[in-house]
Amino acid sequence: MSILVTGASGHLGRHVVDSLLARGVAPADIVAGVFTAEKGAPLRELGVTVVPLDVNDPATVTAALAGVSRVLLISGPDVANRVDGHRTVIEAAAAAGVELLVYTSVARATSFAWPLGESHRITEEIIAASGVPAVVLRNNWYHENQTQDVLGAAESGVIAAATGDARVASASRRDYAEAAAAVLTEEGHTGRIYELGGDAAWTYDELAATAGEILGREVRFAAQTPAERTATLEGFGLPAEVAAFVASIDEGIAGGVLAESDGTLSRLIGRPTTPLVDALRAEVAAARA
Repeated sequence: MSILVTGASGHLGRHVVDSLLARGVAPADIVAGVFTAEKGAPLRELGVTVVPLDVNDPATVTAALAGVSRVLLISGPDVANRVDGHRTVIEAAAAAGVELLVYTSVARATSFAWPLGESHRITEEIIAASGVPAVVLRNNWYHENQTQDVLGAAESGVIAAATGDARVASASRRDYAEAAAAVLTEEGHTGRIYELGGDAAWTYDELAATAGEILGREVRFAAQTPAERTATLEGFGLPAEVAAFVASIDEGIAGGVLAESDGTLSRLIGRPTTPLVDALRAEVAAARA
């Protein structure tokens, strides 16, 4: 079994490589697709096969897939333009006859309309039409997405968002990476769509309390309207369209898109998911090191 991981040098991809190795996959059977040679250096030290892979360059995708039996397509970071790159990988995987394609999607990609989910919905449709045997991992929020909120609260004592009292069933990147490694190496997952989330959903009031515990000071949650959130972000220097997009994510959260979790993630990885406080404490410590 040879497994290609796209975006292998990224935050999630590196955890997936580590999880595959922990599951006993031989380093030579892991193909790490990276955008630049420099980013592949730490992976080469692990003994894995490192190949150039730019999803917007079909030649690199075709070359990376040579001899590969299973593929993890990690969704690209360019939210506005990533569908074409996803399509390139999916079509190349179909042409190569891979036995399994695993895709990291987002919670409720086809049942909740919000800007963050649109590219995932389209990608899932492309996968279904391709005929490639596939597993879709609809990842909920990452704990680590809140790191900057906690770091900012160290000075301000405030975490602001337009999320209302909605809950977020987030988990750590390592949790999601272990789930990806599980479906890549085990049988019986083909054709499944997994909604993945953490064991304990939290509100932003609880996030503020968690930040206070980590920082050793009082932190409060300041609820904003979407318009107030957009204005705040623009005040931080974000372009208007970026600020509006981030505010739209808050609106989706307020609408409950990330609130649900049924324990599938912890069952896949064989342990409880990582507590929010543990992940954020580690992230803050690393940022301050």
